[in-house]
Amino acid sequence: MLAPELIYFDIPDAGESADTHRIACAQWGKAGEKPTLLCVHGLTRNGRDFDYVADALAQDFHVLAPDVRGRGNSQWLGDTAGYSNPAYLSDIAFMLHALCITQVHWLGTSMGGILGMLAANATPGLIRSLILNDIGCLIPATGLLRVKELAHICTVFATRAEAEAALRMRTAGFVITQDAHWQHMYMYGLEQIDARWRFRYDPAIFTAGFSPDTPTADVSLWPLWPALAAMPILLLRGSKSDLLTHDTAIEMQAMHPKLTLHEIGGVGHAPALMDYKQIALIREWMSAMI
Repeated sequence: MLAPELIYFDIPDAGESADTHRIACAQWGKAGEKPTLLCVHGLTRNGRDFDYVADALAQDFHVLAPDVRGRGNSQWLGDTAGYSNPAYLSDIAFMLHALCITQVHWLGTSMGGILGMLAANATPGLIRSLILNDIGCLIPATGLLRVKELAHICTVFATRAEAEAALRMRTAGFVITQDAHWQHMYMYGLEQIDARWRFRYDPAIFTAGFSPDTPTADVSLWPLWPALAAMPILLLRGSKSDLLTHDTAIEMQAMHPKLTLHEIGGVGHAPALMDYKQIALIREWMSAMI
């Protein structure tokens, strides 16, 4: 695969503090040379989830895949209040401004898709097209309960073998079948600290929005949908997903004249976008955006 350039941004913290936090980003190509495809990962994942997509599309697109704060190579925060969607969007806006990028094609998996919908509402004209990977306008409480449970699982392990087994269990819904893809997941999803192994995300990311004292209910994102009416959208859904139901996907398609829906058989939350068939869906759809 094409190796990305790793770039870093020291972003001022919110408020009057002079402190900064560092955000890491994988980049294929240079800003301004080709249209930009911005890839934003899910809640506990990182930007290297998109290596296979980038390898397939870098010939036609400048690809960016940041590690959202608290994940991957980006800095963990001392103040957990900084783990919020508005803060994540602020980091992305800073990064795009620093690179002089004013328009992007946006590919978002789960949380990354929610951020895309929020960005389309907050900054009209920023997003030229949107790919939503297994996230939609209604998030069922049943799926959110599963995500909420992740806040309480172990993230630090005595051995690499234990960490790999735990990562396989955590990402079973991806339905990864190739050993090379698992090795990629291990390389970028785990890290060794002293003599122990851990997942490459700050467990404190669950502090905001996943309080154990708050009842879990369906979350409606339908108010965000009208602002996306004019842009082409590709909606990918794992057929066994618990965060995007078939009925919600069909309703989104019925309400949007420029939405293309593909349901991927046998996959839960979320399609890993490593399988060549999944990448082919994206590449074919994106070819019309050039």
